[in-house]
Amino acid sequence: MRILSYGIVILSLLVFSFIEFSVHARPVVLVLSNDDLNSGGDDNGVGESSDFDEFGESEPKSEEELDPGSWRSIFEPDDSTVQAASPQYYSGLKKILSAASEGNFRLMEEAVDEIEAASSAGDPHAQSIMGFVYGIGMMREKSKSKSFLHHNFAAAGGNMQSKMALAFTYLRQDMHDKAVQLYAELAETAVNSFLISKDSPVVEPTRIHSGTEENKGALRKSRGEEDEDFQILEYQAQKGNANAMYKIGLFYYFGLRGLRRDHTKALHWFLKAVDKGEPRSMELLGEIYARGAGVERNYTKALEWLTLAAKEGLYSAFNGIGYLYVKGYGVDKKNYTKAREYFEKAVDNEDPSGHYNLGVLYLKGIGVIRDVRQATKYFFVAANAGQPKAFYQLAKMFHTGVGLKKNLEMATSFYKLVAERGPWSSLSRWALEAYLKGDVGKALILYSRMAEMGYEVAQSNAAWILDKYGERSMCMGVSGFCTDKERHERAHSLWWRASEQGNEHAALLIGDAYYYGRGTERDFVRAAEAYMHAKSQSNAQAMFNLGYMHEHGQGLPFDLHLAKRYYDEALQSDAAARLPVTLALASLWLRRNYADTVLVRVVDSLPEVYPKVETWIENVVFEEGNATILTLFVCLITILYLRERQRRQVVVVADPVAADVAQPLDADVAQHLAAFPR
Repeated sequence: MRILSYGIVILSLLVFSFIEFSVHARPVVLVLSNDDLNSGGDDNGVGESSDFDEFGESEPKSEEELDPGSWRSIFEPDDSTVQAASPQYYSGLKKILSAASEGNFRLMEEAVDEIEAASSAGDPHAQSIMGFVYGIGMMREKSKSKSFLHHNFAAAGGNMQSKMALAFTYLRQDMHDKAVQLYAELAETAVNSFLISKDSPVVEPTRIHSGTEENKGALRKSRGEEDEDFQILEYQAQKGNANAMYKIGLFYYFGLRGLRRDHTKALHWFLKAVDKGEPRSMELLGEIYARGAGVERNYTKALEWLTLAAKEGLYSAFNGIGYLYVKGYGVDKKNYTKAREYFEKAVDNEDPSGHYNLGVLYLKGIGVIRDVRQATKYFFVAANAGQPKAFYQLAKMFHTGVGLKKNLEMATSFYKLVAERGPWSSLSRWALEAYLKGDVGKALILYSRMAEMGYEVAQSNAAWILDKYGERSMCMGVSGFCTDKERHERAHSLWWRASEQGNEHAALLIGDAYYYGRGTERDFVRAAEAYMHAKSQSNAQAMFNLGYMHEHGQGLPFDLHLAKRYYDEALQSDAAARLPVTLALASLWLRRNYADTVLVRVVDSLPEVYPKVETWIENVVFEEGNATILTLFVCLITILYLRERQRRQVVVVADPVAADVAQPLDADVAQHLAAFPR
């Protein structure tokens, strides 16, 4: 329950506990000013294929190569995968996940001992897990120094997840010079892992909650082949619906809606859709043949499909054709002029990848006069449309000072956006799958691991699981299941990290934690700071809470004028706040006109009375027998009231003289009467 549930009357107390102000996600829009541009510096690169938004010339590296010590072999076993870590590491990791699922703290203790033995033997991936163990205080006393030390050893040994954790640690401490180096390396690895040319290969992490409640809408759409909507779509596709065929192919190709990526199934459905005259599948077939995804690579076929798609009005296909001319694939020879023309056609039709690739041409001076400023503008347009490689190029420009003024803070932020799309982000999908299967303990471990690596959604999800499920979260502490104190402290830490990254709901909960002393000592001043942070993100509830604190002088100066300002801002920000704001303004009026009176003291005593009333309602009124009696009583009172009202109406109609007397006085007569002294 939040501050705003401490209303000014019992009605407001009952209403506020059900009020949830809406939370809106606001997209980030990058704006380029002339001050940001910098013509200095040279980029001596020569248009490597990795710079372009490409199909890829060779088979992509395995996840084990890109993310040594990857957890994929546990969740998606593949006999062809060569494990880079020791058997002891994988054995211990499997036991950790099993212990989390089963709620078996004895097995968890055994698992951590096994991981610690592998760590002591020099396995960097086991050292990474020990960094995680010490970081959250699981079967070991929580120690930031030991966690940092183990992650350092692990990162030196090539563990990418520890590099993510270290980079985030440096970022939180504003050590951008160190954070940028790690994030630059991680972002490069992420770019090398991208397998498709049109969009990011990584499905964005799903937020399993919306405010304090489960995000049922998003979860329903993440159940893969078990989702009822998907089954209906599949049925329609089997009956010959071309649009359904295309959508299913799309889901399998990109790994959307909780489905595992399956290029063979994607190819199957795209081909069937094309046979039915669906033009959008042509472009993706061109990409499939260019990449060799599920088929043998064939650039000639790729060009044919892309050309057909472009003729059908799929202008983003121009981008793919332009890339083939840059590389000389499927065409007679390289032709930078034609490549530029095709990229420009894609740009004219607002294709993000076309903007990106045209930016690369201008950055490198390929087929055009080198123009870094023009390249930067193209990259900004592509980045605003979500093109991941554009963020990577802008990060490099901010990092090196080529094309943009050197800015390590911006470079770090952009590198982080790209790095979070690396192969280690698969943890998010496995966590969601575990949660959907009801395996809350495993989901918590996976989200907690990602939270350590700096993923805001994972921080929020892990904190919500701890708060929502309590003891059922299977949270493991220092010596067994988490105590209430350990669980509250862990959730508090996670919400705080999420709030630092712009999660307004997290900032609100941190404020509540300090205000009520949940998982931490009660501190009105820090509560106000957290609410200020949420308020800066236009959170109406935070504004209301700040008004309340000013009204009562809690953590903020007693100031009725500022209180009114915050209440007004809450209403302007969210129309749903009308009722609580109206009641709060009534409270302010009472304080202004009846200060130090019994009436104000009664209003101030309501927060103490409310819990007792709430308990009485739960224990007495909502008890089954009492609820029935109360309902019958209310019905009886209602009937008696309606009968009395009907009786009075009959009397009025029967006595027209009385009815005339009852008419309002004429305005002039009333004015004369008002002039006489009484």
